[in-house]
Amino acid sequence: MIARNPYIANLKAGYLFPEIAKRRREYAASNPGAKIISLGVGNTTEPILPHTNAGLAEGARKLGTAEGYSGYQDEGLASLREKISSVFYSGKFAIDEIFISDGAKCDIGRLQLLFGSGVKAAVQDPSYPVYVDGSVIAGAAGPVSAEGAGYSGITYLPCTAQNGFFPDLDLIPQNCLIYFCSPNNPTGAVANRGQLSALVDAAISKGCIIVFDAAYSEFIRDPELPKSIYEIEKAVQCSIEVNSFSKPAGFTGVRLGWSVIPKALKYSGGESINADWGRIMGTIFNGASNIAQAGGLAALDDEGLKEMRELTDFYLGNARLIRDALQKLGLNCIGGDNSPYIWAHFLGRDSWEVFSEILEKCQIVTTPGAGFGPAGQGFIRFSAFGHRADIEEACVRLTSSL
Repeated sequence: MIARNPYIANLKAGYLFPEIAKRRREYAASNPGAKIISLGVGNTTEPILPHTNAGLAEGARKLGTAEGYSGYQDEGLASLREKISSVFYSGKFAIDEIFISDGAKCDIGRLQLLFGSGVKAAVQDPSYPVYVDGSVIAGAAGPVSAEGAGYSGITYLPCTAQNGFFPDLDLIPQNCLIYFCSPNNPTGAVANRGQLSALVDAAISKGCIIVFDAAYSEFIRDPELPKSIYEIEKAVQCSIEVNSFSKPAGFTGVRLGWSVIPKALKYSGGESINADWGRIMGTIFNGASNIAQAGGLAALDDEGLKEMRELTDFYLGNARLIRDALQKLGLNCIGGDNSPYIWAHFLGRDSWEVFSEILEKCQIVTTPGAGFGPAGQGFIRFSAFGHRADIEEACVRLTSSL
């Protein structure tokens, strides 16, 4: 019989969010009358807005006609790639530098196939779990080195209040992948232009490649804060960017995203990373849903962009309510202004214990910060994705029961 993949065996039991779902189910089974409110997983809740939804519907209708039917679109519709370049990058990239996908998370997993097991990873700590877990599955990291210490082979870059939630770049090893998310999931911190410039300089000097996750960029309201790594000079020489329609357009269940692989980005031997990415995508992926891409085109129309602004404004309004409630409890928080996440510090407490306390006392599901890495211990992530009435009720429960 075939033996188990040893890399998968290195994973800790249970991905973070299924573990949270399991605990929620157990609590609900023991408390059948409970009205549980979720401020945990970053799953959108509001309906897709009319113009974008009409684009999805029209895309589906066309597939039922001989003239409108289309099959595989491996790299994505040319019109969508052109629009992404225009809307998000001021036309800086050709369509063959933009690859349409089924989401940023999926692209991050495939990127780890691109670089293989021989390239180590450095991650913000705390960070979105797929950066770490995907590296372990790809064989680029070993088992957990010690309880609470993270995986061997991963360089954790602590992002704490003491360093303004931006890592010490001197800790980055030579010739590694740097996974960087801004606005950050889970902390809600947003890197400023000077910080991203320093990150790019460090990557170039150390022979590293930045995988820049911009999935929450449309929540940035401060015009001084960069939305893309490519706003930084020389970033095309060292950076890959992934992004998504999931949060700004409500496409978490529709699944649509993209990656940008500049032609200027090369391996140490001068070979094209863009060409290799195209080869991988053509081999293991047959393209995003044509219906989803039709919706994406509509979302990038003027009316669609207005809808995205309205939707992200709504969730940011939720975030302000949650942050205000937590601050009334005397908790130190960041996020919630240019991000849909609030990162609250429960000083001296274990994250999973606080998770359980909030669930039991308030019937609210959150996300324990320890699930995002060693530096997340003592923190709880609150998500602003929810119906307004539920958010308001959650705030009442938090301020009256904690």
